[in-house]
Amino acid sequence: MPTKSSPAKPAKDLAIGDLARATGVKITTIRFYESIGLMPEPARTAAGRRVYGEAHRRRLIFVRHARDLGFEVDAIRELLTLSDRPEQSCARVDALASQHLADVEERIARLELLRTELTRMVKACRHGRVGDCRILDTLADHGRCATEHGAVRD
Repeated sequence: MPTKSSPAKPAKDLAIGDLARATGVKITTIRFYESIGLMPEPARTAAGRRVYGEAHRRRLIFVRHARDLGFEVDAIRELLTLSDRPEQSCARVDALASQHLADVEERIARLELLRTELTRMVKACRHGRVGDCRILDTLADHGRCATEHGAVRD
């Protein structure tokens, strides 16, 4: 723990492979995040090798955690911009997280309907011939479904 007389030492420069190992993010993903502006371009050595510092590591951990929670890239970009301005209200951060929560709850509700429909279809299976298969019949005619489950695409 740094004291007033001994300031924190800056993080050791990391190569992209070291950054990937330190964060659990693949090298190709790090490069992708750089290309879309979620990660700032790192400094480069005279040989052109990328060199990352502690700020890159912290930002990448933030991005990875936000992605793990299902936030879209545009929302993460906005959250990062907001995090760079700590003096402002967090109302927009709350709004983004609240909207994402509502989206997740809607997706869960659709998944529960899918589970109900799939369970019904599987129970209707008579284990006979394919030509008489209730599962295939239901897949071929959405009107045979008992729920309005819609599609869940995520």
